[in-house]
Amino acid sequence: MTTAITSCGPLAKTTTSPSNVKLTAVDLMSSIKQKPVIISTNASDNNAAAIDFAIRLFQRCLSTTENTSISPTSVLCALAMTANGAKADTLSQMEDVLGLSVSELNEYFYAYIKSLPSDEKCSMNFANSIWIKDDDNYTIEDIFLQTNADYYGASIYKAAFDSNTLTDMNNWVNTHTDGMVPKIIDKLDDYAVIYLINALAFDGEWLEIYKENMINPGIFTCWSGERRKAEMMHSDEHAYLDDGNATGFIKAYAGGRFAFVALLPNEGLSIEDYVSTLSGQSLTYTLQHKQIEKVKTAIPKFESEYSHDMKDILKEMGMLYAFDENNADFTKLGHSRQGSFFINRVLHKTFISVDERGTRAGAATIVEMAETAIVDKSKTVYLDRPFVYMLIDQRTNLPFFIGTVLEV
Repeated sequence: MTTAITSCGPLAKTTTSPSNVKLTAVDLMSSIKQKPVIISTNASDNNAAAIDFAIRLFQRCLSTTENTSISPTSVLCALAMTANGAKADTLSQMEDVLGLSVSELNEYFYAYIKSLPSDEKCSMNFANSIWIKDDDNYTIEDIFLQTNADYYGASIYKAAFDSNTLTDMNNWVNTHTDGMVPKIIDKLDDYAVIYLINALAFDGEWLEIYKENMINPGIFTCWSGERRKAEMMHSDEHAYLDDGNATGFIKAYAGGRFAFVALLPNEGLSIEDYVSTLSGQSLTYTLQHKQIEKVKTAIPKFESEYSHDMKDILKEMGMLYAFDENNADFTKLGHSRQGSFFINRVLHKTFISVDERGTRAGAATIVEMAETAIVDKSKTVYLDRPFVYMLIDQRTNLPFFIGTVLEV
């Protein structure tokens, strides 16, 4: 197996495993020289496509009977790394679904990860890794590994793909999501050749923390009509949203870069029908045209976990050949003496907790490659029935977390 790999200086913080991650896998990054990356375009020009993918994926994942919580940014990042190994129609379909060419995705994530702030009270961290089966039957292309190390800061490991490897992968995810996603995968597939993993961790303290007298008992009406007791956090915010089908607000985290967005569908409009009206363009317009106006708000404390195999959803979106062992073309990734490579599973797990101090959110995605102005009158938005929420980067309006609360 060839291992001419490199890492990128500005992303070096994502390539080094923390000292508390004890791995049995062989770290292939220990003696690799770094290569510089030159960005040829303005990566921010691709925000619109990333936002559009986020909304399209969310619409496909939406459940009408339980809370949904996904990190489209995590899914996009893992698939972007994978796309560096695709060719021909397999690549074309992946690019069509993801909304950007593979070179645009590489530059977009390189610039975005590099731009993330390091703030004690509000931080978002990305980590990427590639796990290769230690088997002489497989040859992984140098350029595939090098590109993912350069642009995504990917750590690269060679492992036996046994029970120790399974533990290593889950420990790696657990560490890089700050314990919010303790396990991403239950069993390694017998035919698995390579795993590409993205982990994302967000820990944000509210710009204005809720005081004790701002938290009161309330009632949340669930999707089924059941009324449940909830702790409601009350505050006055000053960014009001109205897209014609829902009203909402923006509440900032410390530092101002990231924010919580809530959208409460109008009375009589179901979550399902409301989400179907969304698009990347409409969401961007709504966020850009927020009204600077006092709005009385109430948010229930909530915690949510989500787990899903994205395979069928991505196939429905048009990514067919990547999952088809007869048609997939990942020859830019590598070669096997026994057959060809294809994507077997895209596992995604998330966790989010919202309380009086702020928000903690973690996500992990693993791609398994197998062989063969202020006004006097206040608005009011009380989230006491099913609503949509997002965690957004206010610089780009990218929703890196999207979810629904149908019950608390």
